Amino acid sequence: MEQQGGSDFVPIFAGGGTRLSAHIGILHALETLDVKFDHLVGVSGGSIIGALYAAGLSLPNIKKLALETNFSQFKGYSLRQLLKAGGLSTGDGFEQWVESFLEGRCFKDLSRNLHIVATDVMTGSPVIFNRELTPDLMVSKAVRYSMSIPLLFTFNQYGEHILVDGSILAEDALHRDWSGCGTPVICFRMRSVDLSNNVSVGGLFPLKSYLTLLVRTFMNTISREYINDKFWDNTVVVNTGSISPVEFNLSDADKEQLFLQGYNTAMEVIPLKVFTERAASDKP
Repeated sequence: MEQQGGSDFVPIFAGGGTRLSAHIGILHALETLDVKFDHLVGVSGGSIIGALYAAGLSLPNIKKLALETNFSQFKGYSLRQLLKAGGLSTGDGFEQWVESFLEGRCFKDLSRNLHIVATDVMTGSPVIFNRELTPDLMVSKAVRYSMSIPLLFTFNQYGEHILVDGSILAEDALHRDWSGCGTPVICFRMRSVDLSNNVSVGGLFPLKSYLTLLVRTFMNTISREYINDKFWDNTVVVNTGSISPVEFNLSDADKEQLFLQGYNTAMEVIPLKVFTERAASDKP
């Protein structure tokens, strides 16, 4: 199901955690640049925005819900849950929040070809959910699988797979032919400055602070992962400053800044990476 005139590329919204607004800014830039795409890929926080967009929600509405949502409501503090299932929170509240916007949609119901990626922690391999492989799976369930941030959310079982956050996948797992017809991909990734030293592990609940530090360091390390030279031409890095992937207490100003950073980065880089290259290839 390709759009008329074909697709420019397949956008991959990789990672981001709670920094959803940056992905919204990227999508706004793609619309501004009139980029055509029918397939899109969502990983971790990127799966949330990808799912809402593929379900037909408008960008103003997606931005509004991101600005109005207090993500701290999804945090958990159950050590019993952590020991039992690998996370401080079940993630049920988060899944219900996503479902409240998707309203029961399965992959077969979406207007665009959405691919959501999680990681099988036993093998380190990607587990992919889309219209072809899982047409009857509720999209909110796949988003929950892809957003299983280690230690924060419990791991999930899907068939023989034990699923965790898709962000921990190697690059080559994402740079593939998602459209099935050779359409190039552009992977949008986020990178932040590590301020883990500013997290105190003292006080009345040192274990809680320690776990926060551990998760933040882990996710920041992933976001700064070396980008292989062979993927550089197909990668756009959005610098998010000191805002980490697991910052659940984002202010409205933080969210607006993330939106602008995603928008400005895409507006600057996409014409250079995509349209300049296309113009060169069109020359006789």
